Amino acid sequence: MNREEQVLERIERARRARPRVREELVTLAHGAGGKATRTLIEAVFLESFRNPLLEPLADGAVTGGTAFTTDSYVVTPLFFPGGDIGDLAVNGTVNDLAMCGARPEHLSAAFILEEGFPIEHLRRIAATMAEAARAAGVAIVTGDTKVVQRGKADGCYITTAGVGTVDPAVRLSASAAEPGDAIIVSGPIGEHGVTVMLARGELDIEADLVSDTAPLNGLTARLLDACPEGRVRCLRDATRGGVATVLNEIAQASEVAVVLDEDAVPVRPAVRGACELLGIDPLYVACEGRMIAVVDGRSADAALAALRSHPLGEDAAVIGRIAEDPPGLVLLKTGFGGTRIVDVLVGDPLPRIC
Repeated sequence: MNREEQVLERIERARRARPRVREELVTLAHGAGGKATRTLIEAVFLESFRNPLLEPLADGAVTGGTAFTTDSYVVTPLFFPGGDIGDLAVNGTVNDLAMCGARPEHLSAAFILEEGFPIEHLRRIAATMAEAARAAGVAIVTGDTKVVQRGKADGCYITTAGVGTVDPAVRLSASAAEPGDAIIVSGPIGEHGVTVMLARGELDIEADLVSDTAPLNGLTARLLDACPEGRVRCLRDATRGGVATVLNEIAQASEVAVVLDEDAVPVRPAVRGACELLGIDPLYVACEGRMIAVVDGRSADAALAALRSHPLGEDAAVIGRIAEDPPGLVLLKTGFGGTRIVDVLVGDPLPRIC
């Protein structure tokens, strides 16, 4: 049985399993990117909209050399150290296209505004969106605006969609990981989620942190150029649910084990300290300018060098390897010499971070 047949067989098994949403109402956990989100998507949306392009549940759909994606942004507060909802919306959609191996080209932007929202704030958001689009080399070419009554929204919500072109030779999939592959993270993790949480001012914690929000298309292009065809298996940006959730999805889709080295995972001291105070594992905290790359072990050194040659990848690191057993699990080798399972995120420790 070839890999395509194996993927189709796994999809069919998932179809037969038909997960069910146990809750009767939507909860914040359904938007956290972890188990509840996955269950909601599979049981409601995938069940209703099922088709071959949607079934992989990837960052975007790729067909006929074109990649397409969409995303919504409801972050609170709207403005935070290192960015705001505007550049977050542009960078997030650019990054989803980049994780498909695409060259992002055009975006749309739709705004839901609450009655009474300051026009000056809207101008500021539009300006940062324009700057982010220029930095990513994309154009915002269409959009929409709706206004709802006071109290019916939270100031401003943004939905962006994007299209880009994909080289037919580039085939990336969460189901393509193989034993011996290297797992690389492009930089320190958790900065966006912790920055946004502290910016809310609800906690008496001070830290010198800014969001890591950034466009990753230049970084992915450099990585793909540095590795022979087929050596880059999968790219994922570690947004909701963080690195841990992304790696669990890869382990389950490829039916392999992911083995991480805790000491190799880059985490800035300020992020680690804040996470310890909050009782949160940095592996579950969202990033908006970091990606995970699964690369053939033979190309790990070339991939790492390519990433480190780019300003956004200077602190890239190999954080683990793909193994055969136990399939579907993520294992963390701790700094104390033990090993623990890193499960998919349960609950919503940091709501409304994107």
